[in-house]
Amino acid sequence: MTQNIEFFYDFRSPYSYLAFTQLRQMDVAIALKPMQILKVMDRVGNVPTTITCAAKGRYARVDLARWAKRYGVPLKPSDMRANDGDALSRAVLAAKNPEEAASVTLALYRAVWSEGKTLATTEAIVAALRDAGIDTSSLADLIDAAEVAARLDANTDEAVERGVFGSPTIFVGEAMFFGNDRLEFVREELARLENAA
Repeated sequence: MTQNIEFFYDFRSPYSYLAFTQLRQMDVAIALKPMQILKVMDRVGNVPTTITCAAKGRYARVDLARWAKRYGVPLKPSDMRANDGDALSRAVLAAKNPEEAASVTLALYRAVWSEGKTLATTEAIVAALRDAGIDTSSLADLIDAAEVAARLDANTDEAVERGVFGSPTIFVGEAMFFGNDRLEFVREELARLENAA
């Protein structure tokens, strides 16, 4: 039986990219919940310390390379400050179904975290999706639509309400796990639920 997880993430987070590469390999249905992590952090009193603390930022670059090597995934980041993180998230929410949303998420993660592409505009995002072989005819006009922006706001509100403070955050039922380094705990919780069924 395929189990369900919820994945709260922001494209600004390299650890979310790393986690997504691993979650895709699990036999789970992933409910994708892109959010605005800086707004979440502000609302819950958290601080993006890898940005505000130079020493932690330097460490994080080394740490990311270690995780990428362990997972066997390429890591060639773009400058995330130059990318439109909200538009990247809205592209996922503009997808017509969960399968397309997963393809959009993977393509955009690859573009900004393994191919070094700067996606600062909706046009650049649509071009990156086309380059990945995704039909953008139905989603190109929706990325900047008010109803899609409202869905991103709703995901951000939900994240705050559920106790999210960082990206990635994974829910298995009501059990919350923060960070790509908690995936073993995610697997254990999935196994526990399966054995209890």
